[in-house]
Amino acid sequence: MSEGDCTDLAPKVTEADVEALVHGICFKTGPPRSVGVELEWLVHDVHGFDHAGDRLPRHPVPPVPPARLEAAYAAVRALPLHSALTVEPGGQLELSSLPAASLMECVTTVSADLSAVRTALGPLGLTLTGLGTDPWCPPSRLLHQPRYDAMETYLDRAGTAGRHMMCSSASVQVCLDAGYEEPGPLGHGRRWRLAHLLGPVLVAAFANSPLSAGRLTGWRSTRQVLWADIEPGRSSAPPLDGDPRTTWTRHVLDAPVMCIRAEDGPWAVPEGLSLRAWARSGEPRPPTREDVDYHLTTLFPPVRPRGHLELRMIDAQPGENGWIVPLAVTTALFDDPEAAETAYRTVKPLSERAGPLPAPRNELWLSAARQALHDPELHEAAVICFAAAQEALPRLGADEAVRDAVAAFTDRYVARARCPADDLLDRLDLPDQPERLGQPALLDRPELLDRDHVHGKDARP
Repeated sequence: MSEGDCTDLAPKVTEADVEALVHGICFKTGPPRSVGVELEWLVHDVHGFDHAGDRLPRHPVPPVPPARLEAAYAAVRALPLHSALTVEPGGQLELSSLPAASLMECVTTVSADLSAVRTALGPLGLTLTGLGTDPWCPPSRLLHQPRYDAMETYLDRAGTAGRHMMCSSASVQVCLDAGYEEPGPLGHGRRWRLAHLLGPVLVAAFANSPLSAGRLTGWRSTRQVLWADIEPGRSSAPPLDGDPRTTWTRHVLDAPVMCIRAEDGPWAVPEGLSLRAWARSGEPRPPTREDVDYHLTTLFPPVRPRGHLELRMIDAQPGENGWIVPLAVTTALFDDPEAAETAYRTVKPLSERAGPLPAPRNELWLSAARQALHDPELHEAAVICFAAAQEALPRLGADEAVRDAVAAFTDRYVARARCPADDLLDRLDLPDQPERLGQPALLDRPELLDRDHVHGKDARP
């Protein structure tokens, strides 16, 4: 997204303007027709990781020097891709598809783009790696722009999780239409709630980040815990009770402002300034429509409404085509009415276990990140949901290759209460010491592991 202009001539917005704007753009309702995916990849030297990102070296892999990365990205940017290609702060490569009219159109288009990117990187000795967090390299920022300077300053106030998130994490983000205005399995209210209740199941099934900066972290999805460890106003979900537009709009207004853009020089990084307070006071300068648009991009809940729904809780997956499975499963569970109804009825009882804390800080989400499908309730839900997705995929026009990929993943992981992170741990030949996985080596606030904490005795992780 462009950093935008910040001139004195830009029209100013009031609190009422912001409320009307967010309320009007966050859920664009109608028949679910489009699907999209955003794929983030870590980039490593090909001699450290194999071409599919499946093999985890036993020894640290040094980071690729910035000059080498920048030269490679210059070559990749020249490719005639259908997807938008961007570089994340730590040098991760992201492909964002255009809205596709079907699951297969999305799969076909993005697969072709990925093939072109890999072909360009191969002669340069670089490979795309599908892992939720970099297992060896500490966070190091490649991009030095006012936006990212300000973001790092802001996030560092709460610890190191934000820096890890910016520079050392990668994901599969599935984008789906908000749904019908009217109630029902494909209604926007139901889909909003389903996204938050199904989220822990997706975290658990696709957990793929048990290491960070060369250390076991105690979590099978370290990436998910990094998001949970960022300050609540930025990464928490709004309350699920009530109208989604109203609760999201209130959440946006009350969320802290990360930074105030400037045309020249560093961006200001305020403390304790909500968007609502900024709109009311007009200090240090009145906000503009561009400021509101930018503020929306700095909120990182597990499900983000951008007109469509952006599901952000899935770790990057191993293999050249591993990303297709979460895309296909999630699309089937949302866009096929029968599968959507089965999924909702399956995950609805999990809301009681989630308790009063919002996602991703409650006990259910944290168990998904730590235990993955070793959690019996999440395993049971995953078995039912994956079966429903498999039945729905032919109705959505999925070809044999996609159906076979989902079936293989289900047999290898879901049926056995495993996830990709378990493969990584097995390859390390760790001794059978479960307590070793319980030692928080990464997070600044290990009280996230405290069951009393996640049940609400202390709402701040």
